[in-house]
Amino acid sequence: MRITTWNVNGLRAALRKGFAEHLDAIAPDVLLLQEVRALPEQLPDAWQQPDGWHVLWNPAQKKGYAGTAIWSRHPIESHAIGLTKADHDPEGRLVTATVAGVTLGCVYLPSGSSGEHRQVEKEAWMKRFKPWADRQRKLDAPFLFGGDLNIAHTERDIFYAKGNANTSGFLPHEREWLGKVFASGWRDLVREDYDTLLGDAGEHHADVVARFGVEGEGIDPAKHGPYSWWSNRGSARHNNRGWRIDYLLANAPAAERFRQSHIHRAAGLACSDHAPVSVDLDV
Repeated sequence: MRITTWNVNGLRAALRKGFAEHLDAIAPDVLLLQEVRALPEQLPDAWQQPDGWHVLWNPAQKKGYAGTAIWSRHPIESHAIGLTKADHDPEGRLVTATVAGVTLGCVYLPSGSSGEHRQVEKEAWMKRFKPWADRQRKLDAPFLFGGDLNIAHTERDIFYAKGNANTSGFLPHEREWLGKVFASGWRDLVREDYDTLLGDAGEHHADVVARFGVEGEGIDPAKHGPYSWWSNRGSARHNNRGWRIDYLLANAPAAERFRQSHIHRAAGLACSDHAPVSVDLDV
């Protein structure tokens, strides 16, 4: 089963930029969408309930803002919105669904880049999110959550590490928080897979490029990337000077089913500022 997470930076805009063609090429069984920025009724008729998909929408109350969704080729067995039963999730930050015996969380953690007030909101959400993540990690059944966490964990996850040391998304306490999420037992499937493949880079260099898009002038696969988001400023997108802020994290039962991962850089360059990220699981 292929699970793909993708911050589409506005689904209506992505549809105009070739979203459908890239979706067909990636061929996910489950699609976790963030920053949908639309109510279902605002989408073209064919995409309000896409043919062949079972769809859960969790739009933000504010029109044109945030929002998440889960699309599945398989029937959705159960679902939930928000971090708790009492959480109405007005910004559409979290939706979960169980599909083919695997429970999936689609997460869009707030960004703090637009000002101090949003950084405060981001950190409040992080504080609430960690207990939710701890509960899911302890489940005996496979659980995987993915999405845009708006934090690059280490210097390998951001090209300009020193220049962004005081930038929201790479602040020391944000990185420490994400490190605690990993240390608690969540498996960073993309990083583990990438490093395993990189272990014999001479033999598998072409696979590193093909599966993760880690290439370009000045890019050393041992030091840089893989990346999943690129600024629209300067030549960051063209030169592959990015950040890795989109993750797919698995608890132990889900990690046992893991096969391989991909970052689809071409789809990101065409449709969004984020690339889709996929993992393949045995189910």
